[in-house]
Amino acid sequence: MAEAYTLERAWVGGAVRDQVVVEVEAGRFTRVDVGGGSAGTPLPGLTIPGLANCHSHAFHRALRGRTQRGGGTFWTWREQMYALAGALDPRTYQALATAVFREMAAAGITAVGEFHYLHHQPGGAPYGDPQQMDLVLVQAARTVGVRLTLLDTCYLAAGFGEAPAGAQLRFGDDDADAWAERFDDLVERLAEEPGVVVGAAVHSVRAVPADQLATVAQAAAGRPLHVHLSEQPAENEACLAAHGLTPTGLLAERGVLGPLTTAVHATHLTDDDVALLGTSGTHACFCPTTERDLADGVGPSRALHEAGSPLTLGSDSHAVVDLFEEMRAVELHERLVSGRRGHWSAAELLDAATAVGHASLGFADAGEIAVGRRADLVTLTTDGPATAGTGADEHTAVFAATAADVVHVVADGRVVHTAAQRPEVGALLAEAVAAAWQLVEEGAR
Repeated sequence: MAEAYTLERAWVGGAVRDQVVVEVEAGRFTRVDVGGGSAGTPLPGLTIPGLANCHSHAFHRALRGRTQRGGGTFWTWREQMYALAGALDPRTYQALATAVFREMAAAGITAVGEFHYLHHQPGGAPYGDPQQMDLVLVQAARTVGVRLTLLDTCYLAAGFGEAPAGAQLRFGDDDADAWAERFDDLVERLAEEPGVVVGAAVHSVRAVPADQLATVAQAAAGRPLHVHLSEQPAENEACLAAHGLTPTGLLAERGVLGPLTTAVHATHLTDDDVALLGTSGTHACFCPTTERDLADGVGPSRALHEAGSPLTLGSDSHAVVDLFEEMRAVELHERLVSGRRGHWSAAELLDAATAVGHASLGFADAGEIAVGRRADLVTLTTDGPATAGTGADEHTAVFAATAADVVHVVADGRVVHTAAQRPEVGALLAEAVAAAWQLVEEGAR
């Protein structure tokens, strides 16, 4: 049965249009009519396509408000993350992921790329079903109604020549061939799962030995492939010492880069690195709120774009779940390091957060309000404290709005969030986060 909406203002065809009527059937737009009168449910405010969160670690959401209480670096933050990773069980993980995906839906996110490496039991033994932890993420996304690109991650080493230990034992397989066998089984099992794309990930060049990178790339052929890249200078230094190449150079040499690959963070790059990523068409996923929270640095987003590397965005550790903040932070961080304004237009950043992001996750049929596309609608209030008087156009979405201004979300034709549900999201998160930390405390006794 068809559903109709009248959008007061909407981002359609690269511009904000007034009075847009859309009709939806079987989860897709069947009519998009600018100035088409009115029909169905009115959605006052500014409506944009669904947002794509291209880099997520769902369980990191439980760290918010805890890891910020002291000083340190990325490496000290990592120890707190390992304590949490070492304790989670499938039931608690599913509850936490469901709550986090609800928070994302409330922020206008209709597809998420989950960079998943929490595979096995504490100590490293597989679960009775080796895919159990993957499948709880699928169930969480299904419950919420967001699409999922499940990036099953290969993690084999703690560093160059270092064996995994502690919580890392949950992340790893014996070698890349063992990971690929499990990956192939996951692909087969989820082949008919609607709204799910199975992709792969190389955790990092320090976590997958150089001689096994090609195995991961070959297993992922034709699918999204993500990799943490040059997030910290220490990674670059260690890679140069071990291989005489930067991490980007090593990935290029082993056939990992390309249009289906996304380099996450891409913070500390040489000019040659930028050229390699650009000429290969590799996406660059920036996660500015996490990168500043962890004191990672500011990557060369515009230089990568000009070289040919499309920009996407992610919330990563979920210090903030707000793609509007991620969009504007790309521009604002460039201003801080350059002393100049105006590196990115609002339209470019909105495109990165919608159409480009969805395509990079394997949903090339999403991210636009257009006939035949997946029916995603994110409506923002234009009279709230953050948005009032800002023009109700793409600049409002990118440079004024926050996740709190999202009042109505449709994903694949299904309403997945309304403003009235916001208190439910907070309650669900509070319960799930508390349960996760209870497991950590029990394990420490």
